[in-house]
Amino acid sequence: MTSFSASRTALILIDLQKGIVSHQLAPYTGGTIVERSKTLAARFRAAGAPVILVNVAFAPDFADALHTPVDLPFAPPPGGFAPDWTDLAEGLAQPGDLHVTKRQWGAFYGTDLDLQLRRRGITTVVIGGIATNLGVESTARAAHEHGYAVVLAEDITSTFSEEMQRFAYDCIFPRLGRVTTSSAIELAS
Repeated sequence: MTSFSASRTALILIDLQKGIVSHQLAPYTGGTIVERSKTLAARFRAAGAPVILVNVAFAPDFADALHTPVDLPFAPPPGGFAPDWTDLAEGLAQPGDLHVTKRQWGAFYGTDLDLQLRRRGITTVVIGGIATNLGVESTARAAHEHGYAVVLAEDITSTFSEEMQRFAYDCIFPRLGRVTTSSAIELAS
C-alpha cells in the first residue's frame, strides 16, 4: 500500500465522458476504467479528499479548439459530436466533486485546475483516465511542472493499444512521479 494524506491529495480523472469511454481501448475497456475509477473516487470522497472530474468540450463551431499546424490534425466528425459526447459517464459525478472543462489534451492550461488545487492545500495528485498518453500524460506532465507530487494509477488508465500503454508506464511516468494501482492507494487522515 502507498499512503497519502487525505487533506493534501486529490484524485483527477481525465475524460471519462460518454464520447470517449466508448472508444476501443487497451489494455482496459472504457467501462472497466469507469468502474474502477468510481471505486477509487468513493474512497477519496469517504476520506474527505477532493475528486476532480475533467472533460473535454468544444464550441459547436470548434472555434475554441486548437488550430495549430501539425502532421495529424484534430478533425471533428462530420456534423460534430453527439449531443451527449461531453457528458460524464453515468454515475461518476457525485455532489461535492469539482468539474473542470478543458479544450486541449491537458487539464491545467486554460482552466482553473491549479487554482482549485492550491486553494485546497493539495500537494499530491493521483491521476487516471483516458487516454493514457494523451490527456492523462499531458496533465501529469503539467502537474509535475507545477510542482505537484504525481501518482499514476495504471489500472484506471487506458489508451489505443497495449504498446502505447506500456511505453507510457515503462518510459515516461516513472520520470514524472510514482506508478501504482488504484487498490494500492491508501488515504490517511
